[in-house]
Amino acid sequence: MALGGNAVVYVRPIAVDKLTEFLDEDELTGSDGYQIVVAADGSPLLVADSTEAVEDWLSDKNYGIVALH
Repeated sequence: MALGGNAVVYVRPIAVDKLTEFLDEDELTGSDGYQIVVAADGSPLLVADSTEAVEDWLSDKNYGIVALH
C-alpha cells in the first residue's frame, strides 16, 4: 500500500492544459478554474470546476486527512 493509502487525499488547482492530458477537451465546461482531488499515490479521484463541488463530494467520504495545495 502506498504511503497514506486511501486515507489521505490532496486538493489542488489544475490548469486546463494539464487536464487535457487525461480528459477530452469536450468534457471541460469552459471554466477557467478547476480543482483536482488526488489520492496519496497520485491517482486522480475527482476533477471539479469549483471548490464547492469538491467540498460537496468530500462531505460524504471518509478520508482521514485532506490537504489543500
